[in-house]
Amino acid sequence: MTIESLIIFLLIGAGAGWLAGVLVRGHGFGLVGNIATGVIGSLIGGWLFSDFRLIPGEGLLGAVIGATVGAVILLFVIGLFRRRTLFQRIFRRGI
Repeated sequence: MTIESLIIFLLIGAGAGWLAGVLVRGHGFGLVGNIATGVIGSLIGGWLFSDFRLIPGEGLLGAVIGATVGAVILLFVIGLFRRRTLFQRIFRRGI
């Protein structure tokens, strides 16, 4: 992996993480949070799209779409776990 491809990968991750944050939560997570969300989302999206034999598109746009879909799924799953623990805390306290 060259330095150029690493920079492009991080920029795609940052864009996809920001877009997923806006779609799910209404705001981004900062530069590092967006990059982390987008990179993990690109792994999830790449795995899902290849597993179901789907092609989100070619080139840069396809990479952003795949990473964004994966990041949205990641944020949705994280939100499920956070709500569940909050729900359990509320009922443990008897509120």
